[in-house]
Amino acid sequence: MAGGFGTRLRPLTMNVPKPMVPIGNIPMMEHVILLLKRHGITDITALLYYQPDLISSYFKDGSSLGVNLSYALPDDDYGTAGAVRYAAADMKETVLVISGDLVTDFDLSAAIGWHKEHESEATIVLTRIENPLAYGIVITEPDGRVARFLEKPTWSEAFSDTINTGIYILEPSAIEMIPPGRNYDFSQNLYPHMLSQHRRLFGTIMDGYWKDVGNVDEYRRAHQDLYGGNLQLELRGEQQQIGSARVFMGQNVRIEEGAQFGGTIILGDDVHIEAGAHLHNCAIGQRTRIGRGCEIKESVIWSDVIIGINAHFASVIVCRGTRVGERVNLQENAIVSDECTIGSGATVKANCKIWPNKTVDEGATVSSSLVWGDKWNRELFTDSKVTGLALNEITPDMSVRFGAALGATLGQGAAVVTSRDASDVSRLLRRGLIAGLLSAGVNVADLEAMPVPVMRYALTKRKFAAGIYVRHNPDDYRQLDIIVLDGSGLDMPPAKLKKIERNYFGEDYELASMDKIGHLDTPQRVLDDYREAFLSEIDVELIKKAGFKVVADHSSGASAQIFPALPTILGLSSVELNANPNPRKFSSSADEQARAVVQLSTIVTSLNADIGFLFNAAAEKLTVIDETGTPLDPQLLLLIVTDLFCQTSSPKRIAVPVGASMGIDEIARRHGVEVIRTAGDHLAMMDARRKGQAEFVGGTRGGFIFPGFQMGADAVLAAVKVLEMLARTQTRVGELRRKYEHFARRSVSVPCPWSKKGTVMRRLITDSSHKKRQLIDGVRIFEETGWVLVAPDRMKASFNILAESLSDSDASRLIKQYRTLVEESQSN
Repeated sequence: MAGGFGTRLRPLTMNVPKPMVPIGNIPMMEHVILLLKRHGITDITALLYYQPDLISSYFKDGSSLGVNLSYALPDDDYGTAGAVRYAAADMKETVLVISGDLVTDFDLSAAIGWHKEHESEATIVLTRIENPLAYGIVITEPDGRVARFLEKPTWSEAFSDTINTGIYILEPSAIEMIPPGRNYDFSQNLYPHMLSQHRRLFGTIMDGYWKDVGNVDEYRRAHQDLYGGNLQLELRGEQQQIGSARVFMGQNVRIEEGAQFGGTIILGDDVHIEAGAHLHNCAIGQRTRIGRGCEIKESVIWSDVIIGINAHFASVIVCRGTRVGERVNLQENAIVSDECTIGSGATVKANCKIWPNKTVDEGATVSSSLVWGDKWNRELFTDSKVTGLALNEITPDMSVRFGAALGATLGQGAAVVTSRDASDVSRLLRRGLIAGLLSAGVNVADLEAMPVPVMRYALTKRKFAAGIYVRHNPDDYRQLDIIVLDGSGLDMPPAKLKKIERNYFGEDYELASMDKIGHLDTPQRVLDDYREAFLSEIDVELIKKAGFKVVADHSSGASAQIFPALPTILGLSSVELNANPNPRKFSSSADEQARAVVQLSTIVTSLNADIGFLFNAAAEKLTVIDETGTPLDPQLLLLIVTDLFCQTSSPKRIAVPVGASMGIDEIARRHGVEVIRTAGDHLAMMDARRKGQAEFVGGTRGGFIFPGFQMGADAVLAAVKVLEMLARTQTRVGELRRKYEHFARRSVSVPCPWSKKGTVMRRLITDSSHKKRQLIDGVRIFEETGWVLVAPDRMKASFNILAESLSDSDASRLIKQYRTLVEESQSN
């Protein structure tokens, strides 16, 4: 029985099903399989339900453990007995039923022998425990026949300390009593029925260890029993004696001189223990690294954890993939779940739980648990976006509260337009936002699934106070963005965002009365109006005459609502890829994006196409493949599009982010154009266009803003503009690419605690005071061989360093020089 959610074991079971939670570095279900094998039971069926793939992909067919393992996944909730009937309906021999998420060393052979000896149809394996209230109590006659049982009694009903362990031995006749295709339970249905029919239902009391690891306290106790020798399990690794410690040593373990062990130590494969570390009664998962001088006692550390020097842990659990800084103090019974980051010098107080993917700042003290939604410890917005893990940090509850806070900031009677990408998750959370807005008395015009550029256009044509767009982050599909736009269609400015933030955190806003709640509407013809405005900006006849052959990949996203109607109008010969918005394929990982580029390049080459376009899911960013099948990196694309625009439009001023290639200045000198450098965020780029500072704005991440009806980045418009400019200049992208390939760029991300970012920036400003530099978004410093931009990351505890030169060696040298400066500035 391996289908449990493990709800009471959270946060350990947030990312793994309960049977896969490790005891002594081995999943509980594997311990059960090994127990079954020891007693000659090798034909095993696992009944799955929750996260079944994680179980089946780990155990496969069971051959690695010497068993024959198959799987059953019921198509409905049939209850405990109904699920067994589903899996064992055709079995003609005795069946043993056991949970895959318990810990026991019972003599199963003896239990089966007792069952056979008493000619039982169903035998319940029993044990005696001090507190039976959470279990089913059973009383048997002297011969073992079940006389009475009660499921989960109160103390006043606890007539025995003998409990049902959930291990059953069943004959086919007992299984046949379970009605197929119905929700049917052993304790509530089958066994009462057998008693009423005077069938042979028995219970046998077993000696030995048994524990239902139902909560975190029981999980800790199971490990204490394992360390103390009260629980006997098969453990991986060679048993050794190191000093006074009993050590189970995995493969490729590195233990530096001066490390000290006590009690029982279980070390997984590829563990690294640095000098001076002191471990007592610990299970350390594979590929985990323990830093110098760490003191870890009575603890369980899962796999792929990195622990900095001089950390102190006392009776804690640290789950998979977590990073722990230097001098961290995790106090008694603290839990840190998967993929967390605990900053150096931080303290997590006793009994606190840190749920998955949380970040604790350097030097912080956590005195209460950080659960779902607890992320916003510094600020809510980054630029004009709220970004967090979908259904983890951005939850339905959070989206309702955010919508209400925004609505209260705008005021009753205001109107807001909302939209989203194709994802079902975005759809769910957008509805929460709408509920919050309506409750604050704000009217909502919902465009449903639309590209971001279409919503920006709608904001410019109708009287809205704001717009909200919900999407999966284009750089990390696990993250969700709530983008807040001003009524002008631009990203909302910081001053207004701060008001929303104060309302959200203060929770002192009022909701509307019943007769003043907002009205929900769905506007019509928005997409048609956008298309008409779009085509009015394009020289349709010029593109028609060129007769381009185009391959377009829509990433299963929003551009598919715009582009497919254009080939007929523009006379394009086009091939469309991933052109159907897919609610289950809303975004992609970096690897998937790279594969999409390779696939598009191959198709462009094989079809002898003139160009390939890859639109991101929100239709804001553009990737281009030239006629030779060569992808253009965003900086190279910026140079080519800027050159084309300067040739065809003769602008006076253009704007680019401060991190744009120095090739921009070369193009500007050639065409007599003034270059304005802006910050790298979208709002700064849009402001340069809106305020008339520039006629064209080119971004370094595939976004472009052209003159005309659209004030923000629009990937489909950019693609068609590129075709128009290529037709006007009668050039090809590959020809232009070769003009700008001589620029060498290198970049690196350097970790830096939030608390040290100001120190590093001060050092950079001081050290570069005698050099030519730009202080726009970070520090851009000009050196003899090129330039380097050093900027603190807005989302992460790190600095981003970008260098450009005419040679790769010079660019690499600049990266090394300024990386060293950033690292030294932190320690100083």
